[in-house]
Amino acid sequence: MKDKEYVQERIPHRDPFLLVDGVTSIGETEAKAYRDILEDDPVFRGHFPGCPIYPGVLIIEGLAQTAGILLLKPGTTPLFVGIERARFKTIVKPPCRLEYSIRLIGRKMNLAKIDATAFVDGKLSVKAVLLVTSLDQ
Repeated sequence: MKDKEYVQERIPHRDPFLLVDGVTSIGETEAKAYRDILEDDPVFRGHFPGCPIYPGVLIIEGLAQTAGILLLKPGTTPLFVGIERARFKTIVKPPCRLEYSIRLIGRKMNLAKIDATAFVDGKLSVKAVLLVTSLDQ
């Protein structure tokens, strides 16, 4: 288990846009990470007051950040450059732990293709194919 300090060593994102709280496993081609979604998250002041729903676009960004943790050297800047076949299966509401799972499915030069899924309580919430590269080439 790797904590937020490890995450911040791997990618340049910081609060309030750091959307990965920790990494539960990491290998050469796969990684699992998480974000704890809490009622006091600032996003819920506007999305939606009285009916907090964690935005799907932030789930996708958290998956892309997890891909950056897996694929890039510390000190490089990850770029999320594409998304294919995104599907939103369940609503994410606080409090919960959003679990990210990514797997490298292909690489062409400096572009990585990622199978990305997010789960809450073992239920599939989001699935997509992401394209990730690095600003620092």
